[in-house]
Amino acid sequence: MWDRTMRRQVLLFISIFSLSSAFGQVTYSVPEEMTKGSLVGNIAQDLGLDVKRLRSGKARIYTEDNAEYIELNKDRGVLLVKERIDREALCGQTTPCALHLQITLEDPIEFYTVTVEISDINDNAPSFKKDEMKFRISESAVIGAKFVLERAMDLDVGVNGLQSYTLKPTDNFHLKLQNQQDGSKKVEMVLQKHLDREAQQHLSLTLTATDGGEPQLSGTMKVEISVLDANDNAPVFTQEVYKAVIMETAPIGTILNTVSAVDADEGSNGKVSYSITNTLDDVPVLFKVDENGLVSLTGNLDYEKAQHYEIHVQASDDGGLTDSCKIIVEVTDTNDNNPSINVMSKTNSISENARPGTVVTIFNVQDPDSGENGKVCNINNEIPFKILNTMNGFYSIVTEVALDRETASEYNITVTCSDEGVPSLSSTVTLTLQISDVNDNAPVFERSSYEAYIVENNTPGLSIFTVKARDADWKQNARVSYILEDSSVNGVPVSSYVSVSADSGVIHAVRSLDYEQIKDFQFRVKAQDGGSPPLSSNVTVKILVQDQNDNPPQVLYPVQTGGSVVAEMVPRSADVGYLVTKVVAVDVDSGQNAWLSYKLQKATDRALFEVGLQNGEIRTVRQVTDKDAVKQRLSVIVEDNGQPSRSATVIVNVAVADSFPEVLSEFTDFPHDKEYNDNLTFYLVLALAVVSFLFITSLVVIISVKIYRWRQSRVLYQSNLPVIPYYPPRYSDTLGTGTLQHVYNYEVCRTTDSRKSDCKFGRAGSQNVLIMDPSSTGTMQRIQSEKSILDEPDSPAKLASIQEEV
Repeated sequence: MWDRTMRRQVLLFISIFSLSSAFGQVTYSVPEEMTKGSLVGNIAQDLGLDVKRLRSGKARIYTEDNAEYIELNKDRGVLLVKERIDREALCGQTTPCALHLQITLEDPIEFYTVTVEISDINDNAPSFKKDEMKFRISESAVIGAKFVLERAMDLDVGVNGLQSYTLKPTDNFHLKLQNQQDGSKKVEMVLQKHLDREAQQHLSLTLTATDGGEPQLSGTMKVEISVLDANDNAPVFTQEVYKAVIMETAPIGTILNTVSAVDADEGSNGKVSYSITNTLDDVPVLFKVDENGLVSLTGNLDYEKAQHYEIHVQASDDGGLTDSCKIIVEVTDTNDNNPSINVMSKTNSISENARPGTVVTIFNVQDPDSGENGKVCNINNEIPFKILNTMNGFYSIVTEVALDRETASEYNITVTCSDEGVPSLSSTVTLTLQISDVNDNAPVFERSSYEAYIVENNTPGLSIFTVKARDADWKQNARVSYILEDSSVNGVPVSSYVSVSADSGVIHAVRSLDYEQIKDFQFRVKAQDGGSPPLSSNVTVKILVQDQNDNPPQVLYPVQTGGSVVAEMVPRSADVGYLVTKVVAVDVDSGQNAWLSYKLQKATDRALFEVGLQNGEIRTVRQVTDKDAVKQRLSVIVEDNGQPSRSATVIVNVAVADSFPEVLSEFTDFPHDKEYNDNLTFYLVLALAVVSFLFITSLVVIISVKIYRWRQSRVLYQSNLPVIPYYPPRYSDTLGTGTLQHVYNYEVCRTTDSRKSDCKFGRAGSQNVLIMDPSSTGTMQRIQSEKSILDEPDSPAKLASIQEEV
């Protein structure tokens, strides 16, 4: 029944003032003494919020005095009574009595004000400070004499407060109530019938105080009256109302005013004493009146608690007659309170891409002082934040401009609130705000392009170079990965040449490089950060391959044959400096690795021939005589200028004779190398077997030979074996290495896989070349035939094709 009555008394009226999308106000009214867990109001419904928003926004209640009487149930979206509320303990006689709450939400920050008014219930009966009052009244007291009674005290307010008094019995006295300016009632007992001490020396009355609650409560006090002999004059104050003004910082003992009452009686009946009769407030603690009527300060005043006081002073004589007056005390304010800064909600971290105007902190500032002693707030300069006064006493700190974590990753926001009093008082609070990173910076390479060198014939996996990029962002957004972009080098993917370490940016060679195949190549490396979405940048890397002396010289002329002897003819009439032949060699390396020099290693007669160091020309160094041997064998070594150097050796056969028949008999038994003799024996046995086989199956062999020749012609173009380069007619040394200082005509035809192929080569017009084949008698005939053609005077065109041009 009690809970039902309390619920009926709950008055739910909501007044929402829309300040912005993040501020609102709601007011509820509930009775005091509600049981714990009782419903105050559905805050989610009244504020138009979803219950899920209360949970996700971490809704919480903030109170100015930190008294936790109300709690928020975020699951139901309602306000409940957390602790028993005693209106009298909370507000005393102040009406209306209210709790002021603030509800804050985060992400985004929202702020709401809730006022809970506490209505009174009749839970306190009227009571008197004393159980009884004693009066000594002269029998000579006149009809209408007044005697002030002590007022009752009721902690309840309104209709539940003190309403009426009754005095019984009423034979000699009746009760008179007089309203005061402060709302209280002055209780006086008025004599309506003369007293007769001889008839009744003592009277006992009962004063009853009754409130207006339901049910009605009351309190009583005994009034004991002793009838005295005649004292027919009561004290009378010179003023009914006195006024005084005092600073709240006035020291104890300060005199407020002096009251004075006069009694026309003489003797003890005319002696006046003063007393303070206030019972409902703390006036008796703060003030006192002495026997001379001096009213002084006995406690510490506080303007923020009370701005004025009413002191009720009673003057009494020894006959029990009294009079009363009041002193109105006005307390003036002084600047004795620092502003109080209460941070209600704050954000510890904010993204650097937050838009200007984003709320980072809400705080409340209170200053109990008044007037010019109020507060003014500001923050430290040179930070991108400002303060907005959202409502009276409540402030927001918002971003003023766009933030950049790379410029400043943390801010210390110092809030200073000062009042305008003299002297000014202030309070300061410092808030730390972290700026979280977003991926707004792409990696930047240390150089706009890179160039690196690598020596050919490197080991696969060799580290060539390192590219480096830096990202101004933080953590994952600054983690740089390196990626080799797809491209091709001479039609081959660049990934088959180099690779890039994703973490370190180290460029490795995937395979061994050959300067003779590729001298340089370039590719692009992309640096990509770990943000979402990732940002990247590119850089071009050029790799230059450096040459090594890894190729020996290659002799182009004279061509070394395995089955026949090639000899250069020198007539016996040759003079000093006669050009016998020229050794022609090339080196596919570059630079000094391709600078060739020629030296005569061995010779049948070293005194007869010499080799040009730079040009490879073999010339006679003296006059040829008849005593010189027909057969001359020269061994020429060709060396490059590399470190270490590489070389090749060529054998030059020279026939010193004036006619071919003279040479023929000498060269038929020309000594050959062991390898050559072995090869010759092998081919002779092979030829014998072939001739025998051809004799039996000539037709089949002819067809097979044709097919074989056709296949050999195809192999010349399709073979994957190393090919000795083909140098076209009028091959010229354009590198300036000294290998060829003159221009020669050469025709060189070689298969790709045989060292014994036939050669057709040009020679100087003034020389005779002898080719001897010991295994065939037809060789000499071919030589003579060629000689007759060369000797014909009408063959200039034929001679020009092989003419040496110096």
